[in-house]
Amino acid sequence: MSRRLAVVMTLAAVGAFAPLTVLAQGGPSGWTTPRTLDGQPDLQGVWDFATITPFERPAEFAGKAVLTDEEAAAVEQRAAESRVDREPPPGSVGGYNQTWFDRGTRVVQDKRTSLIVEPADGRLPPLQPGVRHYIDADRQDTEFAAAESPVRLRTGGVVIPAGPEERGLAERCLLGFNTGPPMIPSAYNNNIQIFQNADHVLIINEMVHDLRKVMLDGRPRLPESIRQWMGDSRGHWDGDTLVVDTTNFTGKTASLNPGPVTSVGSGETLHLVERFTRLDEDTLLYEFTVDDPDTFTQPITAALTMARNENTLFEYACHEGNYGLLNVMRGAREADARAAGSDQQ
Repeated sequence: MSRRLAVVMTLAAVGAFAPLTVLAQGGPSGWTTPRTLDGQPDLQGVWDFATITPFERPAEFAGKAVLTDEEAAAVEQRAAESRVDREPPPGSVGGYNQTWFDRGTRVVQDKRTSLIVEPADGRLPPLQPGVRHYIDADRQDTEFAAAESPVRLRTGGVVIPAGPEERGLAERCLLGFNTGPPMIPSAYNNNIQIFQNADHVLIINEMVHDLRKVMLDGRPRLPESIRQWMGDSRGHWDGDTLVVDTTNFTGKTASLNPGPVTSVGSGETLHLVERFTRLDEDTLLYEFTVDDPDTFTQPITAALTMARNENTLFEYACHEGNYGLLNVMRGAREADARAAGSDQQ
């Protein structure tokens, strides 16, 4: 049995930070975990984490943890059919053409219906009283509330913003919409590159070229008063698995962004544990647990595999030559002027 397919599905006895992987004995024939000069598992390289498996389980698969082969093929076929080159609808300036997105083409290898594996229903757990689930107001429905300051969405925000601070973090080129942490696949640039030595692991996201430095040398954490966009990461090896424990996130980020246009809670209360395990030559297992009892009524654990990408990361220049945010502000001021004129009539 290949170790690539060995993400365990029954979690009844798993604690909040216990590994979810059950590795098959022996692994691929003739393959052994490569090692760095200091003897640790070699995780280095470019890894692609795109997948069309959604973060939360869709309603159509409620109560179903794993797809059949036929269901998986149908899901992948629908995704392929959506990536067509089409003309924009009349009056539309939105992202109508899915051809230019790179969300992936396959469901996850074990055909789970969601990246979330705990709670067992594949959905976000209930929120604590008073915590709100925000979504970009253009996509608002009865379940969600429009964003308020500070805007912790990755994209979207206040419909008529007073300033750039009321738009999402990715629109302001502060954090990529899929970089997390934790990293959740999204529309494109779903690649990371890992470098490591005995004392450090560097994780570079292709999206907005965000870089995270994971300390392995046992140094103490930053004081609680020092908060960072991507938190303060400390790592250690648990057998052949790299465990990354991150705290000290800023309150300007969310506890979790289930998608780029949604946010829940505050990063100030987030404790994140990630696990990276090399399964074979071309597969890296990524697992994470979001532990924030101030936001969620129970921890959330998700898992996906990353595939080796033989290409290099592309530069992501963000606002270089990009007038999007400037034009959002111009449009908002035009809307203000029209509203003021209407009030005077």
